[in-house]
Amino acid sequence: MTKDLGTSGTPAAARSLRTPWRDPRLWTGVALVAASIAVGARVMAGADDLTPVWAARSDLQPGVTIRSSDVVATSVHLDDRAARRYLRADRPLPHDRRVLRAVAEGELVPAAALGAEAAGVVSVPVSVPAGAVPPSLVPGAVVDVWVASGDRGEAASPVLDDVVVLEVPAPDELLGAGSDREVVVGVPATARDGVGRVLAAARDGRVSITREG
Repeated sequence: MTKDLGTSGTPAAARSLRTPWRDPRLWTGVALVAASIAVGARVMAGADDLTPVWAARSDLQPGVTIRSSDVVATSVHLDDRAARRYLRADRPLPHDRRVLRAVAEGELVPAAALGAEAAGVVSVPVSVPAGAVPPSLVPGAVVDVWVASGDRGEAASPVLDDVVVLEVPAPDELLGAGSDREVVVGVPATARDGVGRVLAAARDGRVSITREG
């Protein structure tokens, strides 16, 4: 008499199958690809966000009339505020404008560095106490020159309005922290009447310079 004891082989173990979309390695790879695409898109967009401006082809000296042969178009990254300070190369170069302050070769041409041909700008050196000059003052900046009467409590008054800075010593060129700074400003013929008053006040240290922005 035979007895069926069934199969003697051990049942095969059930294989653990993991659904592909649940694999964390898959999602890690997807995230890396998406990040790479986003970064690449941002870089490509930034490369197109350039502002065309004029740069000096060679050194420009005060007094010369600027011509198209004096400048070369270049594209740089500038925010809206900075872009307004320079001559745009996608617009016609201003006619009958002359250089009010030196512009070095390769330097972007500031709009404030040019003035009307018939303006008759006079270079006026003004000695100003170091503490009465904005630290950020640079050539090409448009400033107001104020004169104090010398009487305590009496307010200073603006004598030269919207004049262009032609030259200004760098802070490291000063002899000491309390040294005066000799700022050269370009004064148009229409404002020459205030030059004598400013120069007289400068001898007594009663001049201050202010700048907007």
